[in-house]
Amino acid sequence: MSENILEVRGLLKYFESSGGVIGRKRQTIKAVGGVDISVGIGETVGLVGESGCGKTTVGRTILKLYEPTAGSIIFQGQDITKFSNSKMKPLRAQMQIIFQDPYSSLNPRHTVGDIVASSFYIHKLTPEGGIKKTVQELLERVGLNPEHINRFPHEFSGGQRQRIGIARAIAIRPKFIVADEPVSALDVSIQAQIVNLLDDLQKEYGLSYLFVAHDLSVVQHISDRVVVMYLGKVMEVAQTQALFQSPHHPYTKALLSAVPIPDPAIERSRERIILNGDLPSPANPPTGCVFNTRCWKAQDKCRSVAPQLLQVGASQVACHFPE
Repeated sequence: MSENILEVRGLLKYFESSGGVIGRKRQTIKAVGGVDISVGIGETVGLVGESGCGKTTVGRTILKLYEPTAGSIIFQGQDITKFSNSKMKPLRAQMQIIFQDPYSSLNPRHTVGDIVASSFYIHKLTPEGGIKKTVQELLERVGLNPEHINRFPHEFSGGQRQRIGIARAIAIRPKFIVADEPVSALDVSIQAQIVNLLDDLQKEYGLSYLFVAHDLSVVQHISDRVVVMYLGKVMEVAQTQALFQSPHHPYTKALLSAVPIPDPAIERSRERIILNGDLPSPANPPTGCVFNTRCWKAQDKCRSVAPQLLQVGASQVACHFPE
């Protein structure tokens, strides 16, 4: 992409945990440890990794739902890193989020019409034709019955609720959307419908997505590029086809080996990489490469020196001994 809508450089986000039990010290949770991400205009960037790797925190920090500890966030050429809430308000019309859980992200006391219309009231916008007509058109656009505008969230299925969340996100025509695991809480049969809807909306409105997910098969379908994260760090960045055909980081290779292949002969014969041990605590990450405690290629250098993202083939890889 020749032009980026988003440039994130050296993003850090630390949380302070409360002491809790008497005598227990407060801990610093290093959720995101220096992440670089760019998203081109009209591009979908997949952000993948195991649960607990910091990908959701990255998405929410980019939107300034969390204040960054360090680093820079450049949105549409403007450095918004230190923007206050009042300064961010006009920009929020351009930056939206689709939440993971379609059950908890919708206010049960509000009708669907009020939920989708909320952005118009917050930003004091009156669309042509009026708010009610626009909301009904939005519901129809995402595959819902516009006559259900006065119903409440509990009257809809999980997939329908996620469509309501999508309608709310696109209501005021944003340019950039963080889709935070938008299909992980849905049945597999519904997931494809939602992914296809997001794809169609992107083409129609020229949207740019940061698509957060742990399901690589979904990411493969929707993303132009993929960023692989582990314990708050970026392990590999590549175009989707290149990453799936030729992964260079051992962690990426392990993730891809767990993706089912719809061919029984290949599925039975291929190598499955099982990672030993658990994800280390972000309060006490390993020195050197954060993946060294579970990597089958780890050597002394990996335990002492943190690798930088370097070009390897068609990918950028943070590994001293890439595949």
